[in-house]
Formats: sequence, structure tokens, C-alpha cells
Amino acid sequence: MFRKINERIIETAIRVSGFAVIAFVILIFLFLLKDSLSLFRVYPLKAFLTSTQWLPISEPPTFGIIPLLMGSILVMVGAIVICVPIGVATALFIAEVAPGYLKMILKSLVEILASIPSVVLGFIGIVWLGPFLKTTLHLNTGMCGLTGAILLAFMALPTIISISEDAIIGIPRSYKEAAYGLGATRWQTMWRIVLPAASSGIIAAVMLGIGRVIGETMVVMMVTGNAPIIPHSILQPLRTLTATIAGEMGETVGGSDHYYALFAVGLVLFVITFMLNFVADISLRKSRK
Repeated sequence: MFRKINERIIETAIRVSGFAVIAFVILIFLFLLKDSLSLFRVYPLKAFLTSTQWLPISEPPTFGIIPLLMGSILVMVGAIVICVPIGVATALFIAEVAPGYLKMILKSLVEILASIPSVVLGFIGIVWLGPFLKTTLHLNTGMCGLTGAILLAFMALPTIISISEDAIIGIPRSYKEAAYGLGATRWQTMWRIVLPAASSGIIAAVMLGIGRVIGETMVVMMVTGNAPIIPHSILQPLRTLTATIAGEMGETVGGSDHYYALFAVGLVLFVITFMLNFVADISLRKSRK
């Protein structure tokens, strides 16, 4: 009897926790939406979504999200191009090729990599990576989108490697045995059997890595130049959504149009990250099936 009571208590607690998480997400959305609507009562939504200038202290002020959105997308795409091939290849090596002792060492290094504070990476970008890229690529400044993309790729690697490795390990051994039985080499088996079979999990890993990249603040605020203009190249200074909120929220007057515009930027960022995590969750569910 007591066992049944305990099971019911635990089930109820788990159910309440699940509903609480959903409620928190909805409340965060409503909180951002409420202050965002305060901006759109005095500033057109169309202008906010289509304007190519972010000039919050000009007269009249201009709150165009396009430069910030383009900066975030450019840095995100650059980070994806760098981290996805490296992350998936590393996960494949750890899961399928590395011997036991090396596998444990690499897993430990991945965990250590995930624990490095973002501000430390920002300092590395300012002191070493930025000047290196400036000298090597003959740029006007090393504080540009490429510097941010490289550091963000570095930060996304642990997520992509860990989840991709789990997806690869979860593939039934019979798949590989069947491939070897048909005369496939080890490389052919990994390329044509293992990777396609683990594709759902790998896609989920990439989506979660993207969510990690697009939500990062400190690194991009320190190394991308913070120029709120539409970037025509990843080698130019730019500004992201997160850096704008972090850099300007402490300087704006509470209740002003600028203040509410930052909440509107936060709402856009929330919607983007929510969609990315939603797609990643769907992919993870498919991989488990």
C-alpha cells in the first residue's frame, strides 16, 4: 500500500514539474510580449521588422532589427560551417575508431571544453585570435564576425560531439555486422550505414549547437566589433541580437521606447531559439525510435 502511495506521489511530482516548466516558458513569452507591445503602440511593427538602421538615440529614433538579425545569422552560419564537420567527425572517431583508453581521454577533454567560461574565450579572441586574423587576412580590425564565429564554433563543439556520439553509439550493432558481411570496408560502413542511421540524432545535435551559438552573449559582445550595420561580409564588424540587449539594457531609461525595443529584440530571439529547440526535440524523438 505504501509503495503505491509513494509511486502516486512521485508520478504527481513529475507531472507537476512538467506542467511547471511549460508554464514558465509561457510566462516568459508573455512577459516579453507585454513589453514588446508597448513599443508597437508607438512604433510600427513593419518598420521594426524591415528597417535597416538601429539608431535608438537619434531623433527620431530608429529601431530596425535587420542589422542585428543579419549579424546574428552571419555569425551563426559561420560557426555552423566550422563546428559541424569537426564535431560530427570527432564524434564518429570517438564512437567508432578510437581505442578504449583514447576514447576516455577525448571524452574528458570534451567535458573540459564545455566548462570553459565564455568570458575567457572572449579574452582569447581580443588578445590573440583577433590580432592574428587581422594580420593574416590583412583586415582593418580583427574584431569582426569571423572572430566571433570561430569562438562560437569552439563553444558549440561539446554539445555537437556529445549528442552525435550518443546517436552513433545507439545504432544497432546488427547494422554494421550486416554491412561487413556484405563486404563493406570500415570506412564505407561508417559513411554509408552509421551516419545515415544516426542522422536524426546528429541533426538534433546540430540544432542544439545552433541554439547554443545564437543565445551566446559575452563572446560576441567582446569580439565582433559591435557595429549595428548590415554586414556584407563575415570579415566586417557587426552586432548580434544578444550583444545589443546586453550592451544597451543598462544604459537605457526604464519605460522608454528604447527600453521596450530591447524587449522586442528579446522576443525575436526567444522565438528563434524556441523554434530551434523544438526542431531539435523532434529530431531526437525520431532518433530514439
